[in-house]
Amino acid sequence: MTALLRRVDAITEHTIDDRIEKKKLMNEGRMDFLQILVDLMQEEDNKASLSKQQIKAMLIDILVGGTDTSSTTIEWVLADLLCHPKVMEKVQQELNEVVGLNNIVEEFHIPKLDYLDAVLKETLRVHPIGPFLTPRTPSQSCTVGGYTIPKDSAIFVNVWSIQRDPLAWDNPSEFRPERFLGNNGKWDFSGNNFNYIPFGSGRRVCAGLPLAERMVKFILASLLHSFEWRLPDGEKLDMSDKLLTALRKRIPLVVVPAPRLSRSDLYE
Repeated sequence: MTALLRRVDAITEHTIDDRIEKKKLMNEGRMDFLQILVDLMQEEDNKASLSKQQIKAMLIDILVGGTDTSSTTIEWVLADLLCHPKVMEKVQQELNEVVGLNNIVEEFHIPKLDYLDAVLKETLRVHPIGPFLTPRTPSQSCTVGGYTIPKDSAIFVNVWSIQRDPLAWDNPSEFRPERFLGNNGKWDFSGNNFNYIPFGSGRRVCAGLPLAERMVKFILASLLHSFEWRLPDGEKLDMSDKLLTALRKRIPLVVVPAPRLSRSDLYE
């Protein structure tokens, strides 16, 4: 990890220096998130200006938190759909009706994909990317459910167990997206219902929630609409998991895509 962090630090250092140099050569340009941070860093009179070290930390947080978890979620969804061909068929039928085989998925299609939304929610119920939330620490000793929790203890919330609780979920081990249809927001990602908290809850809810709701669904819709997916010949799907920085498949998913859209130019 030490060697890896040195590489990541070098990449972010180069990225920031490159942006500073290009800014000198450009009279005007499109303002993006990194440019705003660099401008704040260079404002000498601004007491709230950022240091380069702080900017690097923010970039690393975004890259690590926003890419690994998102790609892992997409991998689990595809694996679950391959395990349940009828669910895959329903997802693609919805995409046919909402998007059409003569079109590619656009962002405005996403709110209309209710069944895909249910599939994503069910995947995050069965395979929460963070099975243990970031630890909480009580500021004073307290009693919860008859158990004494000492001050300054590290408390881990077991999301994996909560979301498989048979007292809250019918057949909790069964992959059934229909449980999330027609519930009028009862099982959304906000964390207001403590039986479903894949992104946490309260003031410390995951900062990447908007990214997951928008980009993960958009990428999934694009992949599932544009291609048919199957396992390589003779390959069996292993759904076992392992906990690293996120809850990942023990054996990475390998799949074979085939074009699904009606025109080849839609892939250009």
